[in-house]
Amino acid sequence: MDRLFKTRTFNRWNKSELTDQALWNAVAEMKQGLNDANLGGNVFKKRVAIQGRGKRGGARTLIATQLKDRWFFIFGFNKNERENISSHELKFLQQLAQDLLSLNDQELKKALNTGELQEINYENQ
Repeated sequence: MDRLFKTRTFNRWNKSELTDQALWNAVAEMKQGLNDANLGGNVFKKRVAIQGRGKRGGARTLIATQLKDRWFFIFGFNKNERENISSHELKFLQQLAQDLLSLNDQELKKALNTGELQEINYENQ
């Protein structure tokens, strides 16, 4: 069973941009091999449509995953705000991906309880 999460930082940025359903749809596409870029270090870039703007004018999300059962949305930006991330930001996000993907169940539960992570539940997955 897949589990999707948002970091606190991603959630602050995302509050009104992307629905949980859009994030689930993005993961479903990635599971079919449709991602925009493998940035290395288990960090993937995926375009996600914003309602009324589509994918082309939508958001860019960075997801920490091993393309298995855990998916962490760690960073996002609108295409009209910036083109990409810097190499310094990428290194930081790759380290974050490693940390998140190595969490055991107890550590994951603690991160959820403290609000560092929020689980994305979608009933019609």
